[in-house]
Amino acid sequence: MSLEKRKGRPVYLDNHATTPLDERVVEAMMPFFGEKFGNPHSGSHFYGWEAAEAVEVARGQIADAIGADASEIYFTSGATEANNLAIKGVARFYREKKNHIITCVSEHMCVLDTCFQMEKEGNRVTYLKVDQNGLFDLDELQKAICEDTILISIMTVQNEIGLIQPMAEIGAMAAEHKVLLHSDAAQALGKIPLDVKAMNINLMSITGHKVYGPMGLGALYVSNKPRVRLEPVFNGGGQEKNLRSGTLPPPLCVGFGKTCELAVTEMPTEAKSLEKMRDDLLERLTTKLDGIHINGSMENRVSGNLNISIEDVDAESLMAALPDLAMSSGSACTSASEESSYVLKAIGLSNEMAEASLRIGLGRFNTEDEVDYAAERLIDEITNVREGRKSLSGNAAE
Repeated sequence: MSLEKRKGRPVYLDNHATTPLDERVVEAMMPFFGEKFGNPHSGSHFYGWEAAEAVEVARGQIADAIGADASEIYFTSGATEANNLAIKGVARFYREKKNHIITCVSEHMCVLDTCFQMEKEGNRVTYLKVDQNGLFDLDELQKAICEDTILISIMTVQNEIGLIQPMAEIGAMAAEHKVLLHSDAAQALGKIPLDVKAMNINLMSITGHKVYGPMGLGALYVSNKPRVRLEPVFNGGGQEKNLRSGTLPPPLCVGFGKTCELAVTEMPTEAKSLEKMRDDLLERLTTKLDGIHINGSMENRVSGNLNISIEDVDAESLMAALPDLAMSSGSACTSASEESSYVLKAIGLSNEMAEASLRIGLGRFNTEDEVDYAAERLIDEITNVREGRKSLSGNAAE
């Protein structure tokens, strides 16, 4: 969206939180909000058949995007539900045989909270620590695996610092020990190539609204070979092969299917474009300002992510002074779950530097003009904040 087309709205730089709907996705969804309104579980007439067929086409599109078979895709309300279903489902089904889970301290809070719940129910959980880049030691993972380990849960792309974990290596290790591997790939879909078979991933959580699709719909991939068994999280009409009961929403399913189709085709050119804009933004900031620290590794990072800490600047105050830029902060008070702060602390940041951090998420509809504008505004306001602090310090000294 160009500066002219924004109509006075802020430049959107928070594409890791959610993304705008692609117009092509909206177009695909619209008939199912109108004349194609049928319940896909009504198997006795045309309207149900029409909706069911559209849902199955979407299921195939989603499967193709991650190298799965359509029969391995189960619709959910989003990645949070998919993560809960994967971890709780495996832990509860296999508990009498094995009860050890391995995860990482920088996982999304819905994974960590689910693991905390499993501990209350009797599972043992190992939380791997990470280094300053956000990576954990694969040797530590190897040591943590034991005869009682049933599941490893590691996110493919970290949502705060954009780190890409080496899932193929992790998958090979899990397969060698006959341990199931789950990955929260909500931030990976459409950003990096995904192939659950090649990566030896048994369960994968994805969602639509992180990749220009509809909010309110996600999916859980559950491998057929080897077959993974899950205990349902809630019960009802037995939809999704008794694994996830509830009436499916055809408009959202169709939208998510189109989203995945576009994600695959747009990915190569989109990644290059986002990487260029991100690197240009970083270069402008570091050229004009000192005290800019990059959080996480730039090498193993998705192209649209930039997470920085700014010396002598409180991120909350900075964002308040920049209502024309929509960004997010690493300060704990920006999230009820304190999601940002615990991730940044896990990679070694102090409270002060975590509270001085900004997460900038570039996406499909950002333009070079918007990035230029954002760079100018950030440079001006950071300079103003620092000069204001110096002035206050000088007055206090007098």
